[in-house]
Amino acid sequence: MIWPSHGSNPHYLYEAMGLSLPKQYIDLSANINPLGPPHELKEKWQDFYHEISVYPDPYSTKLKERIGKTVETSVDSILIGNGGAELITLVARMLAGKKVLLVEPTFSEYEQACRGNNCEILSHQLTAPSFELNLAELRPRLVEADALFLCNPNNPTGIQYPASTIISLIEACEKQKCFVILDEAFYDFLSSYESLVPCINRFSNLVIIRSMTKMFAIPGIRLGYLIAQPAIISILRQHQSHWSTNTIALLAGELCLQNETFIKETQEFISNERKRLFDFFSEADFMVSSSEVNFYLLRDPFFENQFTLFEFLLHQGIIPRHTFNFPGLEGRWLRFAIKGKEENNKLMEVLAQWRTSHH
Repeated sequence: MIWPSHGSNPHYLYEAMGLSLPKQYIDLSANINPLGPPHELKEKWQDFYHEISVYPDPYSTKLKERIGKTVETSVDSILIGNGGAELITLVARMLAGKKVLLVEPTFSEYEQACRGNNCEILSHQLTAPSFELNLAELRPRLVEADALFLCNPNNPTGIQYPASTIISLIEACEKQKCFVILDEAFYDFLSSYESLVPCINRFSNLVIIRSMTKMFAIPGIRLGYLIAQPAIISILRQHQSHWSTNTIALLAGELCLQNETFIKETQEFISNERKRLFDFFSEADFMVSSSEVNFYLLRDPFFENQFTLFEFLLHQGIIPRHTFNFPGLEGRWLRFAIKGKEENNKLMEVLAQWRTSHH
């Protein structure tokens, strides 16, 4: 079976399963802020319309200045991209033909982008259910790698690796002349996040990628940014097409970054809902990953493969993210996003039905 390689667009998943998409469903496969976009975007939308007849700023100066102030780094260390996906592709082009080490399970797009640029893919597998990042095990693998991709907090597990561990890893990679591509697409869902942006000045081998579509619930707009030393930014810019980020995305990004209250409210909401869900999962004998963000892995420990549970949920109009294309998971877990209270309640209700009939 050819599985869709992403969450969202659930009609592709139902087609692959030979099922009809229900009229009413809850899509828990995409990790987007359940509070929706900041209300300022709706208020300013009409103003954006007046800007679409003008070419976007090819240097994204205003947005870069806003990001620079927010994350405390210089403008020449920032590159704006058409979502995290474009930035990953630009990095893969920079690494064309090199050996790339992936810490699995992780976001499938790293491998896809790197293979498209003739990279040799190496894998370091973390062990379920703790998915602990053990440097002693990882270090020997760095000798053969030109670059390492690490997602923190990790997609699909939602687990945050300690900043001290990552700094030790960057140091070990520096000795081996190995780039570290640190994907922080979900960092702003962490209330306890320790910024690694200051490390950019210290390490010429560090590249940080951030998405703005997840926290601000704007995946349809496509916006992200990358932080690295200016020499790396210059190389990546050479691979980027002109006008890759549109005017509306640039204006929306500036507006979103002004709203710090929105981020705090989101973190609090997610934290409360995650605790409520995890308490239920514990009582109902489901296993979950130690997530600290807005998504998590779940499995029924009474079944090795979760396909039966997956199918049951789809019939009930609950759509999780399959893990058949995550190396190291291969369908033994399902990934769920944390949504609004009603949607989370429905998930618990359906899983309670499953537990009653499958124990």
